[in-house]
Amino acid sequence: MAQPSVILATASYDKTIKFWEAKSGRCYRTIQYPDSQVNRLEITPNKHYLAAAGNPHIRLFDVNSSSPQPVMSYDQHTNNVMAVGFQCDGNWMYSGSEDGTVKIWDLRAPVCQMEYESRAAVNTVVLHPNQTELISGDQNGNIRVWDLTANSCSCELGLQYGLRTFLFYHQDMT
Repeated sequence: MAQPSVILATASYDKTIKFWEAKSGRCYRTIQYPDSQVNRLEITPNKHYLAAAGNPHIRLFDVNSSSPQPVMSYDQHTNNVMAVGFQCDGNWMYSGSEDGTVKIWDLRAPVCQMEYESRAAVNTVVLHPNQTELISGDQNGNIRVWDLTANSCSCELGLQYGLRTFLFYHQDMT
């Protein structure tokens, strides 16, 4: 059977990842994720791989395969991974964890390439459209801008306690 053109991927505390045909609502694939609940899903820009963030790791699955096994595992976090995303060309991935770190991963290797220390559990991370800055939010309400070219925190804002998520957007004023 051919893969549907519009897919919905879901995951939850039931320790499964499910792929759904969006038009019919039919679940056509289930992957067991026995190690933990899944906190976040993200797909690579080329739509070939799905990253599943759990506790304390990230598993990368081939979207088009029928194999239930991950193609790669990233295991250097020590607590819940709450955020995961990809650079626009899909060359690297970033993650944020309740262990207080933001990490950058080369997709070809399961070893962390860069690590930034936050002073609290990281709940959310986004990549700036310029692809050279990561913005993280933590449980203490701090937002940090991590300059990837300078390899340091370039800005820190204390906004609200218990920050869970934020949205970053560029408003075109033309």
